[in-house]
Amino acid sequence: MPLFLTFLLGLFIVLGALIPRLLKHEHAFEQLSIAVAFGTMAMMAIFELPEEAMESLNGNLAAVIIPAVLGVAFMKGLDRFIPDHDDVIGFDHECSEENVSHIGVISTIAVVIHNVVEGMAVFSFSRQALATGMVMAFGIGLHNIPMGMVIDSTLQHESRKKRWILLGAASISTFVGGILAACLWTVITDFVIGILISIALGMMVYIIVFELAPHLMHEKNRLLSVAGIAIGIAIMLLSRLFE
Repeated sequence: MPLFLTFLLGLFIVLGALIPRLLKHEHAFEQLSIAVAFGTMAMMAIFELPEEAMESLNGNLAAVIIPAVLGVAFMKGLDRFIPDHDDVIGFDHECSEENVSHIGVISTIAVVIHNVVEGMAVFSFSRQALATGMVMAFGIGLHNIPMGMVIDSTLQHESRKKRWILLGAASISTFVGGILAACLWTVITDFVIGILISIALGMMVYIIVFELAPHLMHEKNRLLSVAGIAIGIAIMLLSRLFE
């Protein structure tokens, strides 16, 4: 059952990816999806991930900050190897279709790594107390929906094959985390989980500051961006009720 829960979490990613396909006004929904992802990731980076990391690492702030910095550095290095990336990064760069696709690719990579960690955590909690793991899984599933939205909507200009590969990787990542936890049960300690969460925190911060925020600053429809951010925050507040 714990492993099955991690598999079900991938369906929330698929659900989020289906939403853009059911609605019209492609660019507007692309902007909304990025704004929702911004709100969701910002809440995760400010409240959820630091709290989980500090708890797993017994309040050792240095053990949180150092891996988080490494997470930022990892994303910065990875950024240069991903196609469709402009050399000019910041709040004044133009957001072309290529930049939007870049956001989709780099967000997918961060989501995959983050979801592997969450899959490990869900499996661990569920193995100890199934009811607690189920509630936790539902909360995580809720904030996986906007992740599916932003992955699919930002990759509309890519080939169908590439979209399905990236979406599939994001969808199965929690299950992979569950399998890893099942296979490495004896060596996965709270300390290991805390370090991995801290790395994911740094990756989220990088995407928020250097990818999502510059794009939203460039959009003319500021009201739509604000609405999307508010929706993302609301989703995270709702999900926290189940964690």
